[in-house]
Amino acid sequence: MSLLQNVAISVSDEQGMLLDVARGFVRDQTPIAAVRAQLETEPGFDPAIWKAMVDMGWTGIALPDSVGGAGMGVGSAVPVFEAMGGGLLGTPLLATTLAGQLLWRAAGEGAADWLGRLCAGSVATVAILDAADWGGANTGVRLDGQGSLTGGKRFVADAGVADYFVVLASEEGAPVLALVERSAVQEGAISANVLIDLTKRAANVDFTGVMPAEVIRGESVSTALRDTLLLGALLTAAESTGAADRCLTSITEYLKTRKQFGKLIGSYQALKHPTVDIYVGMENARAFVYHGATVVGEGALSRDAEIACRMAKVAADDVIVFAGDRSVQFHGGFGFTWDCDSTLFIRRAQWAQQMYGGAIHHRKRLAKLLLDG
Repeated sequence: MSLLQNVAISVSDEQGMLLDVARGFVRDQTPIAAVRAQLETEPGFDPAIWKAMVDMGWTGIALPDSVGGAGMGVGSAVPVFEAMGGGLLGTPLLATTLAGQLLWRAAGEGAADWLGRLCAGSVATVAILDAADWGGANTGVRLDGQGSLTGGKRFVADAGVADYFVVLASEEGAPVLALVERSAVQEGAISANVLIDLTKRAANVDFTGVMPAEVIRGESVSTALRDTLLLGALLTAAESTGAADRCLTSITEYLKTRKQFGKLIGSYQALKHPTVDIYVGMENARAFVYHGATVVGEGALSRDAEIACRMAKVAADDVIVFAGDRSVQFHGGFGFTWDCDSTLFIRRAQWAQQMYGGAIHHRKRLAKLLLDG
């Protein structure tokens, strides 16, 4: 009997259109020069680009129409993130999408007001990590009997521009979600992290003394958190696959124009073979990503969906790390300089493999899923 019970890949017409539209948007509105112009700005992205993404409905793609979303399901967000990865575009869309998924899966219509704000363009983020372990309990922040939080979270994505936070906390030993307005966070409580990928932003946030605007409790919180972490792995894998595709394009363009000893360097097999390996790895990762997009749904993720998300992250991590490394090497001395785009790809690879569990993290869990019993 096959270890994998579900190997389906289905790309709907809507997903195909989303991919075309997103690729066109990234190509026309955010060329690499525009991305570079935002690398050292405080938010890391152009607010006009974020508004355009909101106007296109990207913040609500994965949410039902009852809360203001498009009702297309989280799988339909995958093409958008693949296209964004191809442009190395850094915005709060990933953080906002995952905050929306966590709220919807934990509270459903009970979080309609918060989800409606998100669909309308408010930036939300999930504060999970107490340390840096995606496999840990991460409930070091506590909600006391007076309804006040104690403790802080690390590496909170896009905390600097978030309108509200979904904070994983502990109340009498049980996990809860505390919804915190930005205005409730004390001045100086947000300290920016220095990330290797300058297209991304994160910060440590001290929530001590904060009174949440609302608290979501119940058994659904644990399941929602588990599924949101898996979806984070899937959407990050989609970004990495798009980035690997863009990296491959830059490599092949260079191999077809750079000459050494009177010959195009692309004619040397020592460079051809690794380039083909990147292509094969990228297509392999894309297949896993779209399999994941096919099997995830609004309900609790199945065993097949968990396997798909984890396998997508493993494949995508492997190929973006390899592609970024080869891009630097193939460009020679220039590849190590700031002016070469290779540095952006290898930095994205280093960031991506740390997010929502790296390849080793997911392989360990896949072994248990696929081999036990």
